[in-house]
Amino acid sequence: MDMATALAELGVTAATLDAGIRQRLDRDGYVVLAAVLSDEQVQAARARLAELLAAEGDQAGLEVHQEAGTDRLADLINKGPVFQPCFTDSRVLACMAHVLGDFKLSSLNFRAALPGRGHQALHTDWGGPVPDGYQVCNSIWLLDDFTAVNGATRVVPGSHRSGTAPRLALPDPAAAHPDEVLITGQAGTVVIFNSHLWHGGTQNRSDRPRRALHSYFTRRGNRQQLDQQKYIRPQTRARLSPAARFILDV
Repeated sequence: MDMATALAELGVTAATLDAGIRQRLDRDGYVVLAAVLSDEQVQAARARLAELLAAEGDQAGLEVHQEAGTDRLADLINKGPVFQPCFTDSRVLACMAHVLGDFKLSSLNFRAALPGRGHQALHTDWGGPVPDGYQVCNSIWLLDDFTAVNGATRVVPGSHRSGTAPRLALPDPAAAHPDEVLITGQAGTVVIFNSHLWHGGTQNRSDRPRRALHSYFTRRGNRQQLDQQKYIRPQTRARLSPAARFILDV
């Protein structure tokens, strides 16, 4: 199978993205897609994540990494079909194809900023120079409303075109940036952002965790954040279509 065939089988057509979405991805480096998940899907994801957090305890997230001040889970490909839209939704895949061209899933993780915690320095998700075009693109699946007080993600529009990282360009990447925008939205929204965009979580000043899934994609020739070939379980492989397996590169 090739990229074009996989995308077509997963419902991606030339009309999946309108010109405005493509322009915002190019100019600003991010786009907000409302109501990608239904209320029922959001509730099902929340319930499954609560089960996983309880079951995995202090081992939660270890497949990729753990982060102080957050709840983390990783390898969600294998932890329930409720997470499958994160790598098969046609609108999300069309955005990834627009930014990256030939791509694959790098990882599918969960992050919840805990009350009083969660602030991150502005950063990018690509550590080195960009050899030939953008290499990584991310999606945030809002499982709670993102608000100005509960740790919503901040971005600096257009910074993906700067060709540099905040740690090299800013005296204090943890500080507020004069051009930053706080991304807010209702649960069920998906935020697509070019991962060369300067971004970071903010402090959760509410009294409950702020939950989101992160479906992260990379160019097909790059290493995955989580080696899907190594981790894929037989029962997971069996329930996925050939096109979905192609997106995972398994």
